[in-house]
Amino acid sequence: MAKKKKKYYTVWKGHKTGVFESWDDCKAQIKDFQGAQYKSFGSFEAAKKALKGNYKDYIGKTKVFKSELSEEQLKKIGQPNYNSISVDAASSGNPGKMEYRGVDTKTKKQLFIQGPFEEGTNNIGEFLALVHGLAFLKQKKSNRIIYTDSRTALSWVKKKKCNTKLERSDKNKPLFELVDRAEEWLNSNQFTTIIVKWETKAWGEIPADFGRK
Repeated sequence: MAKKKKKYYTVWKGHKTGVFESWDDCKAQIKDFQGAQYKSFGSFEAAKKALKGNYKDYIGKTKVFKSELSEEQLKKIGQPNYNSISVDAASSGNPGKMEYRGVDTKTKKQLFIQGPFEEGTNNIGEFLALVHGLAFLKQKKSNRIIYTDSRTALSWVKKKKCNTKLERSDKNKPLFELVDRAEEWLNSNQFTTIIVKWETKAWGEIPADFGRK
């Protein structure tokens, strides 16, 4: 088994800011901190440089991706359709602080973002991001397709039901109000938007990825 490459974590906003050498140390700074801002980097130098910059300039930006698939496999999969938007979610903990967003697949320009929510899961975020994307494209009368890297979110949207096991509480009430609205939208709207699974192994992280962990 290949040795996992060490990562360094920049925290712009948290209980303490700085560069941390483990995910546990980073998590301690962002847990229960409203509006925490953080991201992982492959070297201490890159993380330190990022700390001096702006968080918004770094989210979603990843290093050049090199696929491990064969040329034959890559040829079969092809390239992404850039007449599209991509959606993704990020959660620190399960449950934990969660947010989601949608971007233009080609330019990575952010089209919408929601959160952070105090108590959510990545699956819920992926589901909400997908429904938000569908509503966004319908409102714009756009013929673009939508990419997601979550098979779970795909299945939930097809069933028009968020099948999360997370229990409702006062803490996650705002989140579940959004879930209820999303389910209601799916059951009361027709859409022609094509939903496509993002091929992470061929193309790298989905453009809407928050690039944190």
